[in-house]
Amino acid sequence: MQIKYAAKPKALLVLEDGKVFEGKAAGKIGTTTGEICFNTGMTGYQEIFTDPSYYGQIIVMATPHIGNYGIENDEVESTGIKIAGMVCKKFNNGYSRPRAQKDLQTYFEENNIVSISDVDTRAIVRYIRDKGAMNCIISSETLDVEALKAKLKTVPSMAGLELSSKVATKTPYFFGNENSKHKVAVIDFGIKTNILRSLAERNCYLKVFPMNNKLEDVLEYKPNGIMLSNGPGDPGVMPQQTALVKELVNTGLPVFGICLGHQLLAQSQGISTYKMHAGHRGINHPVKNVITGKSEITSQNHGFTVNADDVAKNQNIEITHINLNDNTIEGIRLKGKNVFSVQYHPEANPGPYDSRYLFDDFVASLN
Repeated sequence: MQIKYAAKPKALLVLEDGKVFEGKAAGKIGTTTGEICFNTGMTGYQEIFTDPSYYGQIIVMATPHIGNYGIENDEVESTGIKIAGMVCKKFNNGYSRPRAQKDLQTYFEENNIVSISDVDTRAIVRYIRDKGAMNCIISSETLDVEALKAKLKTVPSMAGLELSSKVATKTPYFFGNENSKHKVAVIDFGIKTNILRSLAERNCYLKVFPMNNKLEDVLEYKPNGIMLSNGPGDPGVMPQQTALVKELVNTGLPVFGICLGHQLLAQSQGISTYKMHAGHRGINHPVKNVITGKSEITSQNHGFTVNADDVAKNQNIEITHINLNDNTIEGIRLKGKNVFSVQYHPEANPGPYDSRYLFDDFVASLN
């Protein structure tokens, strides 16, 4: 039996520099704004949509078909969808996976996510790659380009924007088995749930702290180590969190930072960060471990990175990982301390398992 779907209304994608793409409405009918970026991963759209690091961003999905395997309620990386909107080529109304609970259209409507489909995502990705990440607006309720451009001018730039407080926990909570061997304090800047799972699976009982907690609150838990989570926004406008990380490093406890946690750790040691041209987002980024000489295929999601010149001048920092595409720094460690961090996501979800040894390294350093 052939299923007939109602015709989709038109929708527009307007970029900050005036470039316009016309497509069809997907998800909720409405208007949304954010920084446009692209993810090259072929799978894992639900995990991507619920990753807090994407807060405030409109994501272009490079793979052609989105929604084809539906939505499974357990495959989320936070409390709900965190993207500001989505751009794709083919938006599936139905789904093929028997265990899925709903289709993507219903999921987006329930979560008020405005999206656009039936556009040339290959052309959009190439455009962003060449011109750089920028703000954009999607609308399926107005097709007045000039009105959309005027509204887009009011949207703040991602550079200088603090967003972790929008997605991080406001109150402490526990995760894992309280009878586990190790206690780890997790500082939440917008954490993915699979980071917590990856630690809990390695015999760790976690207490997750808000990003504004004081050092004494963290130490009261008597942790064996500290985890600094991923998160969204510009690390350069987070002086309070950078100061907290410096205090945590000075305790002598083992510290492991991921993504934004990596950037804040670098800043705590006097290393600056900057906004990248287009960022790294996908599940196939090659990274070299310069300590072992081995390469890893990694999952990444970041638009900021640490300053390589600052790292080279810092005698207390050792580079552990580099990106094989552009030679940006992907990992550092502090000499003489059990403190290290990586720019990418070793917990993956979605992505390969090449880098999960980093959790083993961290747990091995715990007393």
